[in-house]
Parts: sequence; structure tokens; C-alpha cells
Amino acid sequence: MARFHSLRIADVRRETPDAVSVAFDIPEETRDAFTFVPGQYLTLKANVDGEPVQRTYSICSGLDEGELRVAIKRVEGGVFSNFANDNLEAGMALDVMGPQGRFTAQPSAEARNHYVAFTAGSGITPIFSIVKTILSREPDSTFTMFYGNRDRASVIFREQLEDLKDRFLERFTLIHILSREGQDVDLLHGRLDSERIEKFAETGLFDADAVANVFLCGPGDMIETSRATLEKLGVPSERIRFELFTPAEGSPPPKPKSREAQEAAEKGVAIETVLDGASQAFVMGAQDDNVVDAAHRHGIELPFSCKGGMCCTCRCRLKEGEVEMAANYSLEPWELEAGFVLACQSRPLTDKVVLDFDEV
Repeated sequence: MARFHSLRIADVRRETPDAVSVAFDIPEETRDAFTFVPGQYLTLKANVDGEPVQRTYSICSGLDEGELRVAIKRVEGGVFSNFANDNLEAGMALDVMGPQGRFTAQPSAEARNHYVAFTAGSGITPIFSIVKTILSREPDSTFTMFYGNRDRASVIFREQLEDLKDRFLERFTLIHILSREGQDVDLLHGRLDSERIEKFAETGLFDADAVANVFLCGPGDMIETSRATLEKLGVPSERIRFELFTPAEGSPPPKPKSREAQEAAEKGVAIETVLDGASQAFVMGAQDDNVVDAAHRHGIELPFSCKGGMCCTCRCRLKEGEVEMAANYSLEPWELEAGFVLACQSRPLTDKVVLDFDEV
């Protein structure tokens, strides 16, 4: 499993008035721990106002750029994002966990594929890593990106995207959709909704029958709308890759703790975890909302990042006992059938639970 390492910040670059990108120096002895696949994210940890806070941010570097960089967009009320935008500078150190995430692309020099991406706002971050790497490492592939924002001033990586388009004129098509700024073409003014995506296909901006993969990243509503529309257009579901930054509007909220889970916790649940081949045991009580919180109370740090059921960092296999999950926005049906759960969302229903973080 990935572990936190203290890394020095090499560079902080202002991308928009409310977003920065941060590059890290990687010491030779930890270089292997930070080998990444385009589309993955890093978990950053810092003390903010005396409290430890950790958040996940997607890597925006391509594999051939020789750096490890993430982008952090300011979020209203966001403890870490506001801290990062206001305080981070070159020379400072942050605790950084090695790359994780399954929203990835595996480029092949022999491929002759067409890829499409629909993204909005800070959802560009992992997409940017993917598109740069594919254009660099698949010389016969093409990429079309639809990128939604409020206006041109809010477009993260605007200049870098234009440079990329100029470098790969025949292979990279970049289409901006702006919701609060007019454009010469009415179709490009508004939001990435179902009607607009269908029009993009009808006018030949992308061929739903020919895409090798479609990458979706951004707000949950945009992803759910895009998935449904693309499947309606005939894109097989297995070709649609997505990563949620936030749940879609109307998604079920986290479930309250059931009476069965509350009763089990009040009696005390024996928890055993397997991580990096080592077993650790602790007791979960009524004061603990989930397994990760219970472990932390006992001084045991289990892997987690978002604590919202979206990132899968805390994914593990349930080897013994039963649990209920408050929320799950990331595990696939086959994973649930195979016994995988999210530790940050898991509440035991039995007097003993064994969780294996080493199984993949």
C-alpha cells in the first residue's frame, strides 16, 4: 500500500485566479514510490490551523514531462484547497501519499485509437495527464476533448491546452463549452447536457461508433448525464471511463447507522486488519462511525483519502463477518460480489470483522 512521504515543493504556479498547480521534488530513494499511471491522484496531508487535514488531488503531469504536479482548485469552505491556494510556496514540505486511482489510461505505441473526453472545471486535471501522455506515446491516435467552464478566465491550463493543440494540430481537437460567456457558435454556449452531447455526435464532432474510450471527469451530474447519453448513442459501457469528484445531484445520501450496527458497536466489535502482510487488531466501539475512525482512535492508520466513498483508497476485502456501508460511489458490482468494501464507509454488523487491504 502507498505510504506518506515528506516531499519538498519545487514549484507553485497560478493557473487561474482560484486554482494553483503544485510540483514536487522526488528524492531518488523514493522515486519508485511515485511512479504513476496517467489519471491517478496523490493524497496530500498538512496541518491546517493545528489540525491534520488530507485531501486527494489528481496528477496533471504527462509521463514524459519529467515532473510530478497536481492542480488544486479553491472550493468554497474547502479547508485544504483554501490553505493551498493562499499558503503553499516553493521550498515548503508536504506529506504526500504515493499515486493511487483506477481512472487511468495505458498508452501503447502500436495503438491507432480515437479517444474522447468530456470534462468540466477541475475535472480537467486527470484528463490533462491522460491526453498529454496518449498524444506523446501513441503517434497514430487522436483525441477530442470537450471542456466545460463558466468563462475563459476559469479555464484551468488554458495556455498549455492551446499549446498542445498547436503541437498536435492533426491529432488533438479541443472544444470549449462556456456557460456564462457567449461564443460564435451557439452550440458551444451552455452546459455539457444531454442535448448538446447528442448534437456534437450528430454534427460529426465525435463518432460514437468509433471511440476506443471515452473519459469523463467532473461534477457528478455531468458524469451521469454524459454516461447515459453516450450509452444511448451506442457507446458500450465498458468503453466509458469515469471519475467522480462529487456525487451526482439526487444520489442517495449516506445511510444512517442501522440499529444492528449500533448494537454491535455498543457491545464492541473485534476488528482485524491485514495491511502489507501485517495483522493488527483493535476494538470498534459505539463512538466510532466507521472502521477507519476506529483504527485511528487506536493509533492504527489505515489507508484512506476522501472519506466520502468515492476514491477507493480504503478498498479492502471482507474476509470474515458482515458490514454495512454508509455510501458507495466507486466500487463496481463485480467488486461488491467479490466481497470488497470501503473501510471508511464500513460499519460492522457482527461481533468480529476481518479486512484484508492487500488483496486486489
